[in-house]
Amino acid sequence: MRSPILCCFLVSVLLLPLMLGCGTYPFSGSGEKEIRNTLGVRLASYGKYQDAAWDHLESIGVHSIFINVPKPDEVDATVEKLQAHGLKTPVMRGDTDLSKDTCIADLAVQLETCEKMGAKYMFLSPKRHDAPKEVIFERLRQAGDVARKHGVIIALETHPDLGTNGDVHLDTMRQIHHPNIRVNFDTGNIHYYNKGTDAPTELKKIIDYVATVEFKDHNGEFETWNFPALGRGVVKIPETVCILQDHNYPGPITIEVEGIQGVEWSEKETKEYIAESVAYMRTLGQFD
Repeated sequence: MRSPILCCFLVSVLLLPLMLGCGTYPFSGSGEKEIRNTLGVRLASYGKYQDAAWDHLESIGVHSIFINVPKPDEVDATVEKLQAHGLKTPVMRGDTDLSKDTCIADLAVQLETCEKMGAKYMFLSPKRHDAPKEVIFERLRQAGDVARKHGVIIALETHPDLGTNGDVHLDTMRQIHHPNIRVNFDTGNIHYYNKGTDAPTELKKIIDYVATVEFKDHNGEFETWNFPALGRGVVKIPETVCILQDHNYPGPITIEVEGIQGVEWSEKETKEYIAESVAYMRTLGQFD
C-alpha cells in the first residue's frame, strides 16, 4: 500500500501543470495546435553502463536516444543498432574546437552524418578557448551555412561563455544571426552556472531561439555537481514545460541525469533513476 505522503506527492505532480495554468497544451494535445514532442534520453546518462541503455530504453518505452555523432565508418553499424532497438536520433552531439581553422571541415563531416541518419538537430557545446568572439561568431555562421545545406540546425548548449544564461544566449544569437544556429536550452545548467535565477526566467528570454531542450534537475547550489533524477531537485520543470507549451515548441526533448559527485550509482540505480525521470516527464504531457 502506498503511503499517504507518496499519494499526495503523485497527485501534486499530476495536477501541477493544471495549477500553473499553461495557456495551451501542445504536449498533451488538448490545445488547438497539437504538437507531440519527441522524448529521448541521453546515452551518457547511463555512465559506465551505456551498453545496457539500449535494451533498457526499449523496455521503458522510450523511442529516442541522444548519442554522439558517429564517425563515418561507424554509421552503418550505429543505424543497425538503432533499428534493432526501435530507436531514432532526432538530435545528436557534435564536437569541434572552434578556435581551430579546421573546425568547419570537422563540423561538415558531422553534419553530413546527421543528414544521413535523419537527425535534424546537432547539439554543440561551443568551445572557443582564447579565440576572439568575433572569430567564433563568423565560424559559426559558416557552420550554419553548411548545416543549412544538410537540413540540420546546430543547437548551442547552455555553457559559458557563449550560452551561460538567457542573456548571454540572446547576445550570441543576435551576433551570429543565422537561422541554422540556435539554442539548446539546458535546465540544470542554468542553476549550475548562475546564481539568483531559474530555468523559467532564463527560458523566457531566449524562447524564440530554442531549437532543442534538455531537461536536467539540479540541487540549486552554484557550480555543484548534483544532477539527480528529474523531480528530485529544485529546477522548476513543470513551469518550464508550460513556457514551451505556450510557445508551441516543436523540437525534441532530451532527459539527462548526470548524477552526483562522490556518489557511485549501481547499474540498477542508474536504470531506476532514468526510468523515474521518464515517468516524471510523462506526467507533464504526451510524447512520441
